[in-house]
Amino acid sequence: MLKSSDPVKVEQQAVEMLRNILAEVPEVELVDILTEPDQQDRSIDFIVHMSFNGQRRTIVAEVKSSGQPRYVQTALFQLKRYVEGHQESVVPVVVAPYLSEDARALCTESNVGFLDFEGNARIKFPGFFFSREVAGKPPAERRELRSLFKPKSAQVMRTMLRDPAREWRVADLARESLVSIGHVSNVRNSLLDRKWAEVSEGGLFLSDPDGLLDTWREEYVPPAGERRAFYTTLHGSAFEAALREYGTALALDGVAILASFSAANWLAPYARTGTHYFYADQEGVDRMRKLLKLSTATRGENVVVTELDDSGLFHDAVEPAGGIHCTSPVQTYLDLYASGDRGREAAEHLRQERLQWQK
Repeated sequence: MLKSSDPVKVEQQAVEMLRNILAEVPEVELVDILTEPDQQDRSIDFIVHMSFNGQRRTIVAEVKSSGQPRYVQTALFQLKRYVEGHQESVVPVVVAPYLSEDARALCTESNVGFLDFEGNARIKFPGFFFSREVAGKPPAERRELRSLFKPKSAQVMRTMLRDPAREWRVADLARESLVSIGHVSNVRNSLLDRKWAEVSEGGLFLSDPDGLLDTWREEYVPPAGERRAFYTTLHGSAFEAALREYGTALALDGVAILASFSAANWLAPYARTGTHYFYADQEGVDRMRKLLKLSTATRGENVVVTELDDSGLFHDAVEPAGGIHCTSPVQTYLDLYASGDRGREAAEHLRQERLQWQK
């Protein structure tokens, strides 16, 4: 049944949306809409009786105030139980304010129609097929996704993506991710709502890491920080030797790690560039300037350093070779994908090499 702070308003809008869709089809004659089904039909929210080309049809609708896959799955179960309990042929439909692509796919796989307030719809029965997809996401959904991928939440998800099958207790995940238990709980709920994660006896694990990563890359915002451009006279083996010297004392005096194309060159070589990319803290930048012989550049830079506002990203760094520290495969993938067409090619190569998980 409908769960909302204003269930009457949401259900009324659902009824009106379905009424408008049916009105677009000349062969449909609306008979009545029951918004208060009989006691035996209370497992669904409203029933539509209609005539299509002279044949009587019945649509049964379950309305959810959230269209996230977790709640859609519940609606599908309720509709399935209703259909199995009635001898007459009915057309089940899920209605919500917004249904994501994953949520719509769940409905289609279950042979159940859907409708949302953004205009996405799919209703099918013998002789009748209505389908419409609307590009983009509503502002509220975009805000929620951006919030989910903010730095503290990202720390949790990068931790889980190291080994998606690993089962986590909330306290253990908070400790490993260096964030609060409350924050992990919020991330946990969001992952479960979108069916990117499930809970077993051992704890929370990622059941759809690819779905999570696909959405993350589309909503990705690069880490905030000051971009600083430098020039170095060191090249080739001389630059690498200085870089390894820096890395062997990484924890002693500032942090700087390879990022983007430079990280990818060590994780899954594909596309080389003449520019070296780094993430660093303030002390790391100061130390890099000495060891890598950096001078400030107004043009022709060959070293680009982003001095990060938030240090959480460093916690996920990896060491693919002695003294070489770089962003994790997940962070490297996101940065590459956001850097244009050439970066996307390198990102997909990295994903094939380093981000393949067992189904």
